[in-house]
Amino acid sequence: MSASRAAAPLGHVSFVGAGPGDPGLLTVRAAELLGTADVVVLDQASREDLVARYGRDGVEVLDAGFGDDGQPLTRAARAKVVVKAAKSGGRVVRLMDGDPSTFTTLPDEIAALRKAGGAFDVVPGVSAVTAVPTYAGVPVTAAGTTSVHVVSPAGRAVDWSRHADPASTVVVLGTGDDIAAAAVGLLAAGRDAATPIALTSHGTTTVQSTTTTTLGEVEPLATAIDGSPTTAVIGEVVGLREQASWYETKPLFGWRVLVPRTKQQAGGITASLAEHGATAEVVPTISVEPPRTPQQMEKAVKGLVTGRYEWIGFTSVNAVRAVREKFTEYGLDARAFSGLKVAAVGGVTADALRDWGIEPDLVPTGEQSATGLLEAWPPYDDVLDPINRVFLPRADIATDTLVAGLQENGWEVDDVTAYRTVRAAPPAAPVRDAIKTGAFDAVVFTSSSTVRNLVGIAGKPHPSTVVACIGPATAKTAEEHGLRVDVLAAEPSADALVEALAAYGQGLRVSAAEAGEPVLRPSQKKASARRRAR
Repeated sequence: MSASRAAAPLGHVSFVGAGPGDPGLLTVRAAELLGTADVVVLDQASREDLVARYGRDGVEVLDAGFGDDGQPLTRAARAKVVVKAAKSGGRVVRLMDGDPSTFTTLPDEIAALRKAGGAFDVVPGVSAVTAVPTYAGVPVTAAGTTSVHVVSPAGRAVDWSRHADPASTVVVLGTGDDIAAAAVGLLAAGRDAATPIALTSHGTTTVQSTTTTTLGEVEPLATAIDGSPTTAVIGEVVGLREQASWYETKPLFGWRVLVPRTKQQAGGITASLAEHGATAEVVPTISVEPPRTPQQMEKAVKGLVTGRYEWIGFTSVNAVRAVREKFTEYGLDARAFSGLKVAAVGGVTADALRDWGIEPDLVPTGEQSATGLLEAWPPYDDVLDPINRVFLPRADIATDTLVAGLQENGWEVDDVTAYRTVRAAPPAAPVRDAIKTGAFDAVVFTSSSTVRNLVGIAGKPHPSTVVACIGPATAKTAEEHGLRVDVLAAEPSADALVEALAAYGQGLRVSAAEAGEPVLRPSQKKASARRRAR
């Protein structure tokens, strides 16, 4: 065979543990590999969220969980998908649920890859065996525990007498039917019917649900579980849950929170909400577009480079992005800011500048607004300031407060439209219905425009939805649109807004506990009230 017709070498395959569900449990090495992958092969659980977060643009995604007919692939069929991906010749990441070495098809896929002549490595991941019980507040060992038994029946017969020692913890991974069969088997093997058991579905996600009962009473509860993977912990360690529960007791656990903001701006809020147990759903209410005529912006950027300005003031992250894009277009970088004083309206905008390699000279320590920036901005001094001109790249709808104040303080201001804000298209019908019917537990408004635009494109949130506002001006706009404001941030920042909402959620939890009532989310209270009214 000639060299030109020789088979192309296979690409390298990394078998990577994707963890049990929480994207935050992905290892650093796994994230690095996803960022360089040409092809990602997914396991049975849908993990497109990890690919979207860590993968590069244009990465090919293959499904090794289900075939074109929607049926689960066999172990051999999954191995063929991996080998096919390797034949592309690029970097392949095979994402495997949990840890690759625990109850997966890793041995079959490695064997098929070796037979084809492919190279591989394995990156361990966080296993559901320990992660799900931990998120449920159930340590798998405690004083007196002699062993931990992990069983994944998958419909097969199990000799439960091997797991009947009362000093052992048994972790069962499977469906509700698997867990019901485990209870029957353990009881028949002599395990005490009073042994506590915890059932956790959708473990480590914000829709996690845990139920505790006893081995003798679990069967009907287990068989009622839908087909979602469930983890059962059986043993005296379950009694620790009342003290050790930390995840499901987060102040906003399970809350569905509406974030009317662009996806580029919502990253910090969504991450903060997730830390408090909530799921954020971003609905863009504005679209950021370039100015209709770019000449004014182009002239200002050129003037910045040639020393026309003493100061440049950024009043939003979008302004930073707009100037940065112009710099890229002209082949410039942050070094062009040398000798120029830089002001930022607040911490988020300052962080956007730091990401660009620019440390702002002025950030208000008080109110983070145009008014706060003006109060912190020094007046023009013809002795200390060699140039009296300021460049303000702003939105087309920006108010004149800052410009007028700077001019009163002796500065000449080039107020330049760096970008336009236009109302976004209405969200999909299911989202609009969720907003109007109270399916969202809360909505967080970060500006008056987000209030006006959300109401304009989707209608008013349901009265049961908790309304949180970033400041008094935003709250006033919300009230003018007929909304009841429940939460007001202590200071005008996204972090303070989420913290205020979390404190409100914690207050609801405490009140429910003091009243001896179950903890219900606002959307659940609305549904309960409706059922009672009937």
